[in-house]
Amino acid sequence: MSDHSQMRLGRKAIKTDTRTLAVGDYLKPSLPSPPPAKDWTKGITSWGMMLNDTLGDCTIAGVAHAIQVWSANTGSMVTVPDPTVETLYEQWDGYVPGNPATDSGGIELDVLNDWRHNGADGHVLLAFAGARPANLVEIRQSITLFGGVYIGLALPVTAQNQDIWDVVPNGGANAKKGSWGGHCVFVPKYDEHSFTCITWGQPKTMTVAFWKKYCDEAYALLGQNWLTDKGAPSGFDQAALQTDLGSIK
Repeated sequence: MSDHSQMRLGRKAIKTDTRTLAVGDYLKPSLPSPPPAKDWTKGITSWGMMLNDTLGDCTIAGVAHAIQVWSANTGSMVTVPDPTVETLYEQWDGYVPGNPATDSGGIELDVLNDWRHNGADGHVLLAFAGARPANLVEIRQSITLFGGVYIGLALPVTAQNQDIWDVVPNGGANAKKGSWGGHCVFVPKYDEHSFTCITWGQPKTMTVAFWKKYCDEAYALLGQNWLTDKGAPSGFDQAALQTDLGSIK
């Protein structure tokens, strides 16, 4: 049985912004249904902690894992060094080394805006767009087209000791005892029954029921290297998205 109880989380409360683009607005009617399964992990089982065993930097670890997935599928896997991960945690989430009071995690929307404006270790995020967690077609399309989705989970305490994350009846009935906290992960794989994220250095599978109950935030990420290699996805209006992005103040 897995024991994640000593691992760190770090996603703060969800922040909304009316200017955030919605990925569903750019999925053309001609876009075929997503395949029943997609896997961009390349069979890799060791991804690196990205310091998320000792720091609440999951919002940065999710960025670093996205870069690994994209690079592994467009050439050789690139791993962002731990010192750079820590620097991004400092710059984007306000962490001050040596001051535990500042190790309080980050906000996904703020991290993605920082990434888009500043890059992450030379890796450019051209754009991102919100995806509706409850719309599994939209989520699967985002994974298929862009290599994964960057999501937030409101994890229950039961997730600390599950090999596969699944819903435990009444496991979250008592909010004080039942909630572990917010967590950010990158999800590059799905099938008809599950989604697989990367967290704490390894792939972690969750059932669709778990996703529906605990995933409350999701974003499709348009990485420059990914799109340069794969090209603009057929059935996705990237030009319109870039135009709309340019009009945001």
